[in-house]
Amino acid sequence: MEQLFKILFEHIEEKVHLNEKDKGLVMNFFKSKKLRKKQYLLQEGDMCKYISFVAQGLMKSYTVDEKGNEHINLFAWEGWWISDFASFIFGNEAKLNIDTIEDTKLLLLSRENYEKMLKDVPVMDRYFRILYQNSLATKDSRLISANTHNAEEKYAMFLDSYPSISQRLPQNLIASYLGLSPETISRIKRRLLETNT
Repeated sequence: MEQLFKILFEHIEEKVHLNEKDKGLVMNFFKSKKLRKKQYLLQEGDMCKYISFVAQGLMKSYTVDEKGNEHINLFAWEGWWISDFASFIFGNEAKLNIDTIEDTKLLLLSRENYEKMLKDVPVMDRYFRILYQNSLATKDSRLISANTHNAEEKYAMFLDSYPSISQRLPQNLIASYLGLSPETISRIKRRLLETNT
């Protein structure tokens, strides 16, 4: 448990400063959870009761279309948060599924504890505001990329943005995230190999 909070606090300290008293308070608001590979954290139609900090492991959030195809909207690994935020904040049914790609250790924050923590530890309010601003900027960039870049450019940008994580992800999941077919990714990889040899 201590190791999980060490990772959380390292991540928070990149954005805001937490003193020891604040750290002690923050720890009281979370509970830990372990999930095995391919285990669900949330299923579409349920209510999202937590926002979850990934201390160890790798997860994805996605929708499933009427043909059963997954459409991944987010990967989350060490130092990332994951949730169906609309469901978490407004109490709606979740539109997203969230499950694990690897064995994962999480710190969970309930809606009630989230609100209480922001009130009791004001610096955390600032931390989450910075996270939300970054998240909005990232979503805008992703929308622009989806509309203006070709398949090779999308793939190159993904590898460039997430070099460490791309090694841990199966090709079909990267394809789903980029809105491409696995066959397209295979063709791009072959072309890149030919170009670099």
